[in-house]
Order: sequence, then structure tokens, then C-alpha cells
Amino acid sequence: MASLAVTAGEPAGIGPELVVALALRSRDHPWIAVASMDLLSERARMLGVDIVLDQNLEHPSMEAGTLTVHHVDLASPSVPGICDSKNSKYVLDTLRFATDECLSGHYRGMVTGPVQKSVINEAGYKFSGHTEFLSRKAGTGEVVMLLVAGELRVAIATTHLPLAEVPKAISRNLIRGQLQVLLNGLKERFGLLQPRVLVAGLNPHAGEGGHMGSEEIDIIAPICEEFRMIGEDIVGPIPADTLFTKKWLSGADAVLAMYHDQGLPVLKYEGFGRAVNVTLGLPFVRTSVDHGTALDLAGSGEADPGSLYEAIKLADKLSWISSGRP
Repeated sequence: MASLAVTAGEPAGIGPELVVALALRSRDHPWIAVASMDLLSERARMLGVDIVLDQNLEHPSMEAGTLTVHHVDLASPSVPGICDSKNSKYVLDTLRFATDECLSGHYRGMVTGPVQKSVINEAGYKFSGHTEFLSRKAGTGEVVMLLVAGELRVAIATTHLPLAEVPKAISRNLIRGQLQVLLNGLKERFGLLQPRVLVAGLNPHAGEGGHMGSEEIDIIAPICEEFRMIGEDIVGPIPADTLFTKKWLSGADAVLAMYHDQGLPVLKYEGFGRAVNVTLGLPFVRTSVDHGTALDLAGSGEADPGSLYEAIKLADKLSWISSGRP
């Protein structure tokens, strides 16, 4: 049985200890940590837990208290809560390795721990987020960032953009591409035969007939109609302040929001700590946690591994659905 790759993220953050915490539980399906063995061992020691690390990649352990690791060298010893830009290459190396192994078919998917974007950029690497990095590395076209909390699924048309740049980024090509990737992902990854997608407007009241902006009339509504004409179940544009109500969400499979903070605050209110970030459009399954590096909690033992647990569980489920297995 092929394994999932789990990257531990920023070494000074909570990612390594979340990986250690989950290794204390038994697993139904195998996953391999992609991280520094020294880092995981040291973090386990700091937390006062006993864990056995091995490098038997052909037969990864699923027993509680054991963890199979693909070792990646740190450039500099890591101190919880204190980021070191020298270790940015280590963070990117874990992502490169996991991506390459997924592309080659050695792993059936990857789960990523939180990274500190600012530190990676300070080290001289142009890095706006996992989603964009993995898309470039995999050589894919458009990808979609989808957050999942239980039955609520929210995709974002524009990801990590300053708010002032969002209206300029909204175009017919963008919305068309994002909707197509979202629909494909819901069908192929989630196994939904005829997904129903709600599309948010960009402006207050979805532009109110053009009085509060024309993007809905000029861009969003025509693309929604294009998809309806070919038989897709697309509803919108809908005012974002009423879209996230039971009336609209009942029977819907996903929402396409126009920008990051239009859709994600609602989703995280609904399920923070158990929500999962899914990248659609990649040639492999990728999920991630719904939180950041939490540098203030690193090394304290107080970080909740719930989101990482859900990310691994969902990656496992999606990889089986994608493979066509029951």
C-alpha cells in the first residue's frame, strides 16, 4: 500500500510537534514524515514523549509511538518560536521531495504542515504559498484552493493577493478556469457526479444591478451562464453576505468565493481546528492544515493536532476515491 507524505513545515513552528503528536496514535493507513529526524527527536524530547523514529520507507510503521521518516537535513539547529531564514531551503526541500515522489507515483498524496512565508521570502526565495509553489513544481495550469470543514467546501478564485489587487485579477478567463478546475476536482477527487456550486459576487449585494460595481454583470454572471448552458449546476452570482445561509447552502456541494477573506472567515468560524485545505488541479492529492505556524505555541505542547489529523484523513479518503477503489 502506497504511503502519504507528510511535510512538517517550518521547523520553528508547531508543525514538527503536531507530527510527533499524531505519531503517538496508531494509523489505519501508512504515512511518512518528510522532515529532519533530529528535529522530530528533539521536539519529542522537549514535549516529554517517547517516540521511535525509523527510516524503513518500504515498510512504514503504523504502530502508536513509532514514526517512519524520510530525513531532510536542517541547515541550522532550530529553536521553537524563533525562525531562521537559513532553514528556508530545508522547508522547500521537503516540499520538492514530496512533490517529486507524488509525481512519480511513489506516494499517493501529500499533506503539508504550516510554513512561514515571510521567512522564506527573506531568504531570497519568491514564495507566495504552498498552492502556487506546488502548481509551478508540478507544471500544472490553473489550480484551486478549496477549504473543507465537514460538508462545507469553499473555493477561492484569487488566493494570496492584496485586497486592492483583487478587482484587477477578476476576469472571465480566471472565473471560467477556476470553475472548471473546481468542478473537475469535485467530480474526480470527491466523487460527486453533478456538483452544485454557488458563486459569490465580488461587490456588496452582488453589485446591485451595476450600482455598486459592474464585475457581476460583465464577468461573473456571463461565465455562470456559460456553464449552465452546458449542463453544469451553477448558481450565481449571489451576494456574499447572504450566500452563507442555510437557505443557499442546503443542497450545495461547494462555494466559489472571489477572494481569500470573503470565503475563509465563514469556513474557519464553522470549523477552525478541523478544517482542511485541498489543492485541486494538481496531478496528485494534496491537503494541508487550516492554520499557521503558531510560533508562540511552538514547543509548549499546547498545539492542537486536530487539523493535521483531519488533513491526513481527508487525503487518505481522496486518494482512494481518485484511484477508483471502494
